[in-house]
Amino acid sequence: MSLLKTEVDDNLADSLEKSMSLVASAISDPSRVSILCALMDGRAWTATELSAVAEIAASTASGHLTRLLNSGLIICLTQGRHRYYSLAGQHIAGLLENLMGVSMHPRISPTPRTPVNMRYARTCYDHLAGELAVKIYDFMLREKWLEADGNALTPEGKSQLQNLGAVLDPHPRRKACCPCLDWSERRFHLGGDAGSALMTLLLHKGWITRTPGYREVNMTGSGTIAMKKLFSLNLP
Repeated sequence: MSLLKTEVDDNLADSLEKSMSLVASAISDPSRVSILCALMDGRAWTATELSAVAEIAASTASGHLTRLLNSGLIICLTQGRHRYYSLAGQHIAGLLENLMGVSMHPRISPTPRTPVNMRYARTCYDHLAGELAVKIYDFMLREKWLEADGNALTPEGKSQLQNLGAVLDPHPRRKACCPCLDWSERRFHLGGDAGSALMTLLLHKGWITRTPGYREVNMTGSGTIAMKKLFSLNLP
């Protein structure tokens, strides 16, 4: 039995290593990275749109999309005669966000070269990221809206978000709440279903707006007033 278990463990390890290498290989091409980064805004894109973003021919983009589909990094949605591509889920967005953090890790503490707008507020798949999101997360921790490890909303946190109008899924398929490492701030912002619900609320209230085709998020005048009051933020 012990020998059989060892053989099974070895087979699982081999399978895992091969799967990891396939994913790593799929992400290794600059054009495919451009495609994945575009899909980080949480929306579905056509092959033509993605080829333009990656600055490659449509035929070349088709091959890259097939590679990403086969590796499980993206999915394809068909609507009528059109085909749309999106990330396979928040777990893929989390993987990409973490890779961005690793690639931006300073060896000599250089001045950040990330565009100011991207550093301040952007999307991380379906939730808010950047300096603004980190400040909101810090407020939630201070006010005990989150458990100390950030992996769950407290009863107070659930109550506060619901009072604001956020719709929390009582039985989410993914994590109900989790800390997501922000690649530009190197600190955590709110992820999971709670992070998605918060961003949906901010958009619905008109407190933030999205830039079509980009990950940048802009805060409106009413949003500045509301978030100063609700999250005790020191905003200009």
